[in-house]
Amino acid sequence: RMREVDLGCGKALLIKESGEFHAVGHKCPHYGAPLVKGVLSKGRVRCPWHGACFNISTGDIEDFPGLDSLPRFQVKIEKEKVYIRASKQALQTQRRTKMMAKCISLSNYNLSSTNVLIIGAGAAGLVCAETLRQEGFSDRIVMCTMDRHLPYDRPKLSKSMDSHPEQIALRPKEFFCTYDIEVLTEMQVAAVDVKSKIAVFKDGFKMEYNKLLIATGSMPKTLSCKGKEMENVFNIRTPEDANRVVKLATSKNVVIVGASFLGMEVAAYLAERAHSVSLVELEHVPFKKFFGERVGRAVMKMFENNRVKFYMQTEVSELREQEGQLKEVVLKSGKVLRADVCVVGVGAVPATGFLKQSGINIDSKGFIVVNKMMQTNIPGVFAAGDAVTFPLALRNNKKVNVPHWQMAHMHGRIAALNMLAHGTEISTVPYLWTAMFGKSIRYAGHGEGFDDVVIQGDLDELKFVAFYTKSDEVVAVASMNYDPIVSKVAEVLAAGRTIRKRDVEAVVFLSFFRTGDMSWLTGKGS
Repeated sequence: RMREVDLGCGKALLIKESGEFHAVGHKCPHYGAPLVKGVLSKGRVRCPWHGACFNISTGDIEDFPGLDSLPRFQVKIEKEKVYIRASKQALQTQRRTKMMAKCISLSNYNLSSTNVLIIGAGAAGLVCAETLRQEGFSDRIVMCTMDRHLPYDRPKLSKSMDSHPEQIALRPKEFFCTYDIEVLTEMQVAAVDVKSKIAVFKDGFKMEYNKLLIATGSMPKTLSCKGKEMENVFNIRTPEDANRVVKLATSKNVVIVGASFLGMEVAAYLAERAHSVSLVELEHVPFKKFFGERVGRAVMKMFENNRVKFYMQTEVSELREQEGQLKEVVLKSGKVLRADVCVVGVGAVPATGFLKQSGINIDSKGFIVVNKMMQTNIPGVFAAGDAVTFPLALRNNKKVNVPHWQMAHMHGRIAALNMLAHGTEISTVPYLWTAMFGKSIRYAGHGEGFDDVVIQGDLDELKFVAFYTKSDEVVAVASMNYDPIVSKVAEVLAAGRTIRKRDVEAVVFLSFFRTGDMSWLTGKGS
């Protein structure tokens, strides 16, 4: 059982499991979700919104997204009463940054050598650096990034487009100084010499390393048509890109190319700000490969009800200008769309071109191949995040690419632990979300190659659960307005249990929709 209790100057989450009481912070430090509405399972609580997990005894974060842990409060039982002792500060902040080491003798280092070099400053890179410090690592850590900013909450670039860099920073500048995590901004690595253990930067600067993490993420694909270089055509890569799109789109005509997560989220964000929003997509339904046709159609209908116009099963043939400014988008179907701004969201490719001659194993699509410990084929070289393929335990160790925020965090953590020779293997369940028009779709598992979708609930009302099956096995789940079922399924899958197709088709499942009772899931699976 879990109960939110008010202590006067703040709330705590009181938990009773196996006859023992625990008290921790009641809000997820990621985005503030009420954990009492989450899932309690075998010593941890999972966030109902985005799947982060916290140990109920220590408050420590065990799965992501987010960086901070929960504060833990003292619990005492006296004469049938439960007493919680907590500091006012912890009750008010509802988060706890783990203890971290610092660099012992930073002044003794040569500027051009470091013990750990991290290429990329997204979630994977930052979590790697923080985990090293949390584990007591007291040698030099250098992160480098092409970006001009310190690590920031990249999903907000399409979900909350007018956020300024300081509003979405994952950590303040002082944090990096306090824990001796050096960040070199606007520094691009051009090549890596793995034999000499040297990274060569674009400006000619060279840095020696002992251990290397490559977490460079991906680069957006661009259009190949005439006019693609025009000023008002955007791939959203930075906060400045997102801010500028919002400014230019207000009360104007926007064309978005690609019904990807980025494309759809941008369309949703601009729908009430722009004069018109048009979305061009090659498929006949958005999200078809990811969520299936029926869910895709329901989402498409929601967008159409919010004034977004779709042009499906066609591509852009030309972008036309007038006096140097974008004026029209011409489609291969012959349709001409008025456009003051164009946002391109047609997918991405791994940012690994600089590794081609390095000897690091890269697959045919450009992804870095790693094992369960995030190690490449080169000793001391690790890789993490959107640029890798790794063995997914959930799918019988099939090599997969999971380009999502939660997974990048976990990759960074596993890489750090194995830099320190812990021998830790990755076993997390992928978890992601998308936000559009104030509604969220949550998703857990890995549904690639699903052959059927079992839907319970009402798609027209946007209140449903979709189970993605392959043969007889549930491989992924998505839901809208049915928290915390995705977190519950994620816990069942994380425990190594299999949910069968017949389980989610069964009449017993319907009781969940009447009562919200998910006890049927607890005993399911082999």
